[in-house]
Amino acid sequence: MRLGVLDVGSNTVHLLVMDAHPGARPLPAHSHKAELRLAELLDADGAIGEHGIERLITITHDALRTAEDKGCEEVLPFATSAIRDAANADAVLKRIKDETGVDLQVLSGEEEARLTFLAARRWFGWSAGKLLLLDIGGGSLEIAYGIDEEPDAAVSLPLGAGRLTAGWLPGDPPDPADVKALRRHVRAQIARTVGEFARFGRPDHVVATSKTFKQLARIAGAPGSGEGLYVERVLSRTSLEEWVPKLAAMTAEQRCTLPGVSEGRAPQLLAGALVAEGAMDLFGVEELEICPWALREGVILRRLDHLPTP
Repeated sequence: MRLGVLDVGSNTVHLLVMDAHPGARPLPAHSHKAELRLAELLDADGAIGEHGIERLITITHDALRTAEDKGCEEVLPFATSAIRDAANADAVLKRIKDETGVDLQVLSGEEEARLTFLAARRWFGWSAGKLLLLDIGGGSLEIAYGIDEEPDAAVSLPLGAGRLTAGWLPGDPPDPADVKALRRHVRAQIARTVGEFARFGRPDHVVATSKTFKQLARIAGAPGSGEGLYVERVLSRTSLEEWVPKLAAMTAEQRCTLPGVSEGRAPQLLAGALVAEGAMDLFGVEELEICPWALREGVILRRLDHLPTP
């Protein structure tokens, strides 16, 4: 069957169309993406403004038309931290349902972590042993750990790259004092969770998903997307520690010249790098591997798992 996943995230609204069947690996058929940056469209009260709501409605209509054009039998719509944390989340969800017919399911941070972990487990398989998963989105950082398909521990922290950039790094390039303050904030937040995971022992394999980690791995020398999904891509803490001060000294325009860094993501790459560096350091990770699958694939896999047996 052909399924669509409509992901309303902090940075983008992304429709992923996949050919999916129980017991088989889902295959991507089409991708439709629009930048929205909801995390940056909040007013002083933390609410999504009228302009942001109207943009979201328009983009949702476009995604639905694309899903119909591509022959999707079902669209699975969900939203993450940008809507989850908005002061007017209920009103936004009602507007979207009234004007598009889409009933957006708002995932909790823990659900987000668990579904992303499921995708990583299916990608790497049982032979990967105990997995530690890190995922940096626009609004939150997800961490999960376990040996099965359901993690033993899963947390979500408000440490997304877009959220932190908007709240902590107003300059371009950022003021060194602001970078130092953000680094301290990030590490204090992550450190609170380390004990929850440490009691399970050291992981056998550390993996990361999300555009932020992919871009950090790319600028550190990992193969580009043109070389395919199945090429191993790793990021070492040593490489990341070398890049953080370089990114801090660059303007957003200068970061755009780095391999794999898009214009839309360049402003928030430093904040994402500080989160990645803090997580790898505090969890004692020397190297991690990039997982091509993430939350959207996890949503698809969970849906397939619940289909009735023919």
